[in-house]
Amino acid sequence: MVHFGVAIGFYQGDNLKLMDDIAALRPTLFSSVPRLYNRIYSGIMNAVKSSGGLREKLFNAAYNAKMQAILNGKTPSPMWDRLVFNKIREKLGGRVRCLTSGASPLSPDVMDFLRVCFGGLVLEGYGMTETSCVITLMDVGDSLTGHVGSLNPSCEVKLVDVPEMNYTSDDQPYPRGEICVRGPIVFQGYYKDDAQTREVIDMDGWLHTGDIGLWLPGGRLKIIDRKKNIFKLAQGEYIAPEKIENVYAKCKFVAQCFVYGDSFNSSLVAIIAVDHDALKSWAASEGIKYDDLQQLCNDQRVRAAVLADMDNLGKQAQLRGFEFVKAVTLVLEPFTVENGLLTPTFKVKRPQAKAYFAKAIENMYTELSISDPSPQRPL
Repeated sequence: MVHFGVAIGFYQGDNLKLMDDIAALRPTLFSSVPRLYNRIYSGIMNAVKSSGGLREKLFNAAYNAKMQAILNGKTPSPMWDRLVFNKIREKLGGRVRCLTSGASPLSPDVMDFLRVCFGGLVLEGYGMTETSCVITLMDVGDSLTGHVGSLNPSCEVKLVDVPEMNYTSDDQPYPRGEICVRGPIVFQGYYKDDAQTREVIDMDGWLHTGDIGLWLPGGRLKIIDRKKNIFKLAQGEYIAPEKIENVYAKCKFVAQCFVYGDSFNSSLVAIIAVDHDALKSWAASEGIKYDDLQQLCNDQRVRAAVLADMDNLGKQAQLRGFEFVKAVTLVLEPFTVENGLLTPTFKVKRPQAKAYFAKAIENMYTELSISDPSPQRPL
């Protein structure tokens, strides 16, 4: 971008004001991460549902017609853009013609939503700092969603069995395993840290990414799980929290989410950084009086409503029983790079978040142990 003289806009540093910054900058090329795309998706879909009546029916008709045209490789009728989608495109400044996503998997329904509502190219890629960025990238014109594309010619990829998580190359219908990368794009090692380098690069030069993938037809790679950042619950089930957080991120109340569990407890809990506007709107619709938003966050009725909405999304995403969060704590302060809870790509720093919210996590497990007399800790 710098080489070709492209103007680059920087946001003002406040995640809650990001959409305002985008509207002011009016980008033509927009690169982001699933956490933000999920927020855009949930914000627009909640607005459509609340509009009701004719507007909701018109949106659904336009969406289905345009989606069908895209799947069939046809050019959608410009009528739908004039009637519905041009107004939605203004959310990103109205000029965007290419959207890219990385850092974590983007759900297929959000990908379809971006293609329909914003038009132009929507591409998902996969890579790491350790691989000079791109390992795979979706091909232009590929209408299939739910994958991260085909290989960069500068590398080779193999899937290695992870038997403890039941991922093997013999899996049907598609082989599965940990994604390993080799080639000139792979880094030589961590600076003055041979021990950590040996942990990720094996004797044959393969970089072990810690991500679990599967091969789809056409040489497409799909990310399905995470070997790193997984943990075990008391009964022995393995949990990949990032996958669950991506499901709950679509909840209208959720601005950010941190899912926690460990081998001493049998269930998951979550810290939810709430969407202030959604919280106020719901409280008004329910006739709940409050002095400030913190009082609202502590209200048991509000926590129950948030958990119920998250449960519905979990059922739609077909989460397994032990992957459902059983208790939530609502907080007003967003997770940010400045308070040490986020990486620059908006991923939660898990050890730091665990320490930061240690008291809230302890309180949630105490509440669960009181409401459920069955033992929380293994014998």
